Amino acid sequence: MEKKYATGVDIGAQTAKIGVVDKFGKVIAQTVIHSNDTEDFDVFLEHLVMAITALLKNGNIDIEEVKGVGVGAPNGNFNTGKIEFAPNLTWGKSKSIDFNTQLREKTGLPCVLTNDANAAAMGEMLYGAAKGMKHFIEITLGTGVGSGIVVNGEVLYGYDGYAGELGHTAIVHDNGRLCGCGKYGCLEAYTSAMGIARTAREFIETNLDVSLYEKASSLRKLIKINSKDVCDEAVADDRLAIEVFNFTGRLLGKAFADFVAFSAPEAIILFGGVTKAGDLIMNPIKNSMEEHLLPIWKGKVKLLFSALNESDAAILGASALGWEAKE
Repeated sequence: MEKKYATGVDIGAQTAKIGVVDKFGKVIAQTVIHSNDTEDFDVFLEHLVMAITALLKNGNIDIEEVKGVGVGAPNGNFNTGKIEFAPNLTWGKSKSIDFNTQLREKTGLPCVLTNDANAAAMGEMLYGAAKGMKHFIEITLGTGVGSGIVVNGEVLYGYDGYAGELGHTAIVHDNGRLCGCGKYGCLEAYTSAMGIARTAREFIETNLDVSLYEKASSLRKLIKINSKDVCDEAVADDRLAIEVFNFTGRLLGKAFADFVAFSAPEAIILFGGVTKAGDLIMNPIKNSMEEHLLPIWKGKVKLLFSALNESDAAILGASALGWEAKE
C-alpha cells in the first residue's frame, strides 16, 4: 500500500502533541495528551500509542499508509533512539529509555527519535521562518530552553547525538541558580518559563515597594506566579514585570552573542510559549545581543520569531523524520 502519511510526535514537559502529516507538509489531524501525569514510562507509552491509534482511526487512515513515526523529545538521541536522563520529564528524569524500540514494538511502525528542539528546527527549515536558510539556530523557550543548530542545511548532532544543549551552558558563573539538570547557573534556569517565574518571585521579594501584583506579598501568592502572569502584567505596564523581561532578555542576548561565535548563523529563531511576550522579550534580546557581538557579526544576524504555530512546528519537523524511518 502506498505510504501517504507520516506521524510526528512532540513530547514536552507538560504535554505531548501528535499529528498526522501528508507528503505536502499539511497536518491532517492532531491531538494532545498529558506527558506529566505519571512517573511510569510504560503508562505514558500506553497513552501515546492509544492516541496515535485513535488519531489514525478518526482520520480513516490505514496504518499501512503510514511511513513511520518521528518523535522529538527532551534528551532524545538521534543516534541511539534513547531518551536519557531528561530532567523535565516526570517519567524520564532518572533513567535511560530505549524509546524507539518500545514504540516500534507497540505500534508496528518504524520510528526515529531526535531532540525536541532539533525537530522544531527541522520544521522551521522546511516550512517556517528558516525556509531557504542553511545556517541558523532554533531556540525553544518553554518549560526548558532547547536549541537546534543547523549547519550547511543539516541538523548538528555531534559525535554522541547530543549536540545542541545550549540551554545548559552557564550564563551566571557565581552563585548561579540550581538547574533541573543538576548544574548551577544554566541559561535554562533563568530564561525558561519557570526561570522567568522564579525571577519574578525574587524581584518581588527584593522590591517590596514595586509589587508585581498589588496584593502579592504573601508566600502563597508568590508561589502561584507563572510566566504568563508576568507577561500579562508587563503588557499592563507593570514596571517590575517589564524589568523581569528586560533582565531575561539581557541574559538571552548575551548568550546568543556567544552562540553566534560558535556557528555564525544567518539567524536565530525563537520558538515556544515565552515568545508570546513579543517585543517585551525581543527588544532586550536584540539590544543585548548586538552589545555583546564581536564587530564582525554586528548587524548581520537576524533575530526572528518562528513563523509556525507552536503545535505545528515540532510536529512537522518530527514527521520529516517519520518519512525517513526505515522498515
